[in-house]
Amino acid sequence: MSEEIKELTAEDLQKEIKPLSQNAFVRFFQKILRWWLGVWYGFCDKKPKLSATVYKVFFFVVFSMGVTIWQFLIMAIVPEFLPKTEEVGWPMIPIAAAGGNSFIIFGDAKGWATFICFEIAVFTAQCINFPLQRNITYRSHGNPWWQAMWYFIGWVLVSIATNALWGVCNAFLLYWNVPDVVNGLLKTILTGGISMVIFFFIFMIIFPDNNKMAKSSKAKYEKLVAANAPAEKVAKAEAKMKEWEEKAAKSNAEKEFVKAKSQVNASVMTYNALVKALENPKLSEEEKAAYPERIEKAFAAAVEAIKVKNEKEIAFNAVK
Repeated sequence: MSEEIKELTAEDLQKEIKPLSQNAFVRFFQKILRWWLGVWYGFCDKKPKLSATVYKVFFFVVFSMGVTIWQFLIMAIVPEFLPKTEEVGWPMIPIAAAGGNSFIIFGDAKGWATFICFEIAVFTAQCINFPLQRNITYRSHGNPWWQAMWYFIGWVLVSIATNALWGVCNAFLLYWNVPDVVNGLLKTILTGGISMVIFFFIFMIIFPDNNKMAKSSKAKYEKLVAANAPAEKVAKAEAKMKEWEEKAAKSNAEKEFVKAKSQVNASVMTYNALVKALENPKLSEEEKAAYPERIEKAFAAAVEAIKVKNEKEIAFNAVK
């Protein structure tokens, strides 16, 4: 441990964490979040593969459901202020079982304004979803323009598929006189739910796991070298391997630095809680006697967490 770390005082520990809000309500949830992050990253150390899967699935679902709610709010509110006309669109194929209501992919039974409103709702939802999924869920360091292009292509194809499915469902819902709000909710759930499932697999392609790709590209390179492949082919494989190894190094360093900062917060909070508990006048002398050792251990753990955080920060700055 460095001399700088050894000489840390209790006051220095407080400087390592972001001050809590003066608002009691906000401060309460900040404490819960910091405690939880400490628990979570401890779990990450014990179960790295499981925690990585849980992390991705959790944020993928949360962000996907969040933008789905955004779509519903737009479709529940905005169409009320739009002019309603006769059904328009393509391919306008009557469905006898639905009372003659038409099957429409591009258009809407209430006019172009409602259809355009829905498409705007879906498009803006994807504009919100893409950066959240890329930067938080998958922590991708790939080319954002290339990823955005394929995301857009995927969105267009998914939209056509879900619009076609909705074209059938909507004809029957209109025939059954389902209220507009319920109709909008069902449309959001159906199209949003299907989109979420399809996009899960799209994300796996455009946001590949950097560590897996680094391992795969290295294996491919080594295989070509062992097979005495042409120099040009080996050089390309080596360049690809180094590219993925660099991306993996960036994402790993970022993840480790974020984890280390959270563990500092958690360890300092534990230390503070023990110090505060010792001030409780209701404690017996016997109970107080046990606290100095616990406080000393908590202080040492916080100092060690700070040391690790400093090391991870240096490593992160070296590759970002």
